[in-house]
Amino acid sequence: MTDHRTGPRVGVDEVTPGIWMLTFAAGQAYVLRRAHGWMLVDTGLPAHAGDVLDALAGLGAGPRDVRDIVLTHSHLDHAGSAADLADATGARVLAGAADAPVIRGDVPEPPPVLEEWEVPLYEDVHARIGIPPRTPVRPCRVDRELGEGDVLDWDEEVRVVEVPGHTAGSIALHLTRSGVLFTGDTIANMGGISPSVFHVDRPRAVASFLRQATLHVDTACFGHGAPLVGGAGEALREAAAALGGPTPAG
Repeated sequence: MTDHRTGPRVGVDEVTPGIWMLTFAAGQAYVLRRAHGWMLVDTGLPAHAGDVLDALAGLGAGPRDVRDIVLTHSHLDHAGSAADLADATGARVLAGAADAPVIRGDVPEPPPVLEEWEVPLYEDVHARIGIPPRTPVRPCRVDRELGEGDVLDWDEEVRVVEVPGHTAGSIALHLTRSGVLFTGDTIANMGGISPSVFHVDRPRAVASFLRQATLHVDTACFGHGAPLVGGAGEALREAAAALGGPTPAG
């Protein structure tokens, strides 16, 4: 594991009781404490496994307490430390079926189709994190490929929602009882709620955004930007209405 740390590089903030957000130089991941284990939703940038493990230790979890690592998509700011954390924890790794070959290293990461205004932003992000675009990350095993309607048991039902567009295999996780939604990079909260940036297929990404706005959600946890705690469903529906999408919860 290559992890040359000079100080804390991961912020840790409680979202709701039992859910914490880990913040990196780019991208976010989430830690969940459940009755029978700890879960990670995404793993952050490459070479941050030690920081994630330190964050877990500060919350009272050892490496072997981690049961599942779910990757919402294959981009390096979300799956970059997956292989190192999978080795350190022995946790099961789960990801969307269409992104699994990228995460395993079987195929290269498809580049985003950038709109003109996204080009300088894309270059700035990669300059800030010091990693050139399309740099391959260490391949990681995927123990289970996830698809629409799959259900995880994390002491409550967790439904997998296919939300392609940002990447082909992007997924969201919907905790149906508590109304928590992990959107990955299909939705961002950066100066407002939007369908994020840097998609392989922007029209599909917008459609995935609109679909999530129909779910019963109280708390929304994004890949970029502050989570919405309380009233998240209404906020998502308002944003969807501004895009001309559906507004009723379904």
